[in-house]
Amino acid sequence: MPNPIQLDPKFSTTRLAVTDKPLIALSPEDKFEPLLFLSRNQTTENEGGLRSNGYFKKSYPEKPLISIITVVYNGEKYLEETIQSVINQTYDNVEYIIIDGGSTDTTLEIIRKYDYAIDYWVSEKDHGLYHAMNKGLTLSTGDIIGMINADDYYMPNVLESIKDVYTAQNDRYFIIWGDILKNDGIVKGWRPKKLKIGLFAPHPSMFCTQAVYKKIGLYRLWYKIASDYDFMYRAVNLHKIHPIYLPKTLVYFRDGGLSSQYIFRALTEEMLAKIENGEKAYKALSIYLLKLIKKYFKKA
Repeated sequence: MPNPIQLDPKFSTTRLAVTDKPLIALSPEDKFEPLLFLSRNQTTENEGGLRSNGYFKKSYPEKPLISIITVVYNGEKYLEETIQSVINQTYDNVEYIIIDGGSTDTTLEIIRKYDYAIDYWVSEKDHGLYHAMNKGLTLSTGDIIGMINADDYYMPNVLESIKDVYTAQNDRYFIIWGDILKNDGIVKGWRPKKLKIGLFAPHPSMFCTQAVYKKIGLYRLWYKIASDYDFMYRAVNLHKIHPIYLPKTLVYFRDGGLSSQYIFRALTEEMLAKIENGEKAYKALSIYLLKLIKKYFKKA
C-alpha cells in the first residue's frame, strides 16, 4: 500500500488518500457484502467522487477510518450546510458517502460542487429512506460508521472525539451514542432506564462499528419509519452490543422527519418491532397505548 496522498489539506476527506483499491474482506458470518461502487459503469453522470477518480481510504492503527453517510432527496435547503459540517471536521481520516434518491431540485448540483471532497456519491431512485441507508452501509469501508441527515449538521471536532472513544476500546462490537441539539434544547443520547419504552436517540447521534453492522445486518425494509429503532433494539437487547455514552453534543437535529410527520405509524412500527424481537405483546401494546394517550394530550 502506498503512502497516503494529501489531495487538499483544508478538508477532512482529502488529507489521507491512497490509489490502491482496498481489499474487501468477507467472512461467512457477515450479513452483507461490501461494495466500492453501485454502478458497473464508473463514469456515469449519476455518480462520482474521489473513488471514481481512483482515490480511496484505508485505516491506520492510530487513525481509524470513519465513514459518514448522508441520504438525501430534494434536500437543497440544508444539504450544503450538512456537507460542510463533515468535510470541515478536524479529524483527517474521513470517508464521506452521499446517497441521493434521484432529486429533482438543485441537490445534485450541490453534490457535484463538492465532488472533490466526497468519496463516493450516487443519484438514482431507491425504495425509501432505509433502502438508501443500506446502500450507504454497503459502500462504507470505515471501522466506524455515522449517518447524518441532509438537514442536520455535525458540531466541530466531533469526529476527533469518536476516534478517541474507538481507539480506547478493546473489542470492536459497540455503539457510541452522543447528545443532540434541537431547537428546544439538548436531548441525551443514551437513556438506559427508558429503553423499554422505546427511547433511543435519533440515528444522527449514533456511531456504530462496521463489525456490528456485519454481525446484525442492514436495516429491515418492511419498517418504513422505525427501522433504525428496530436496529438499535436488536443491537442492544438481543445481541447485547456494548453501548457507550459520549457526554457531548454531536449533532444539530432538525425536527420534521418521518417519525414526527407520521406519528401513528411510527408508534405502530415501534410496537411491532418490539414484538418481532421477542417482547411480550401485552407489554408492547401497553406502552403503545400510553404513548398514544400522551401524544393526544400533548397535541390538545
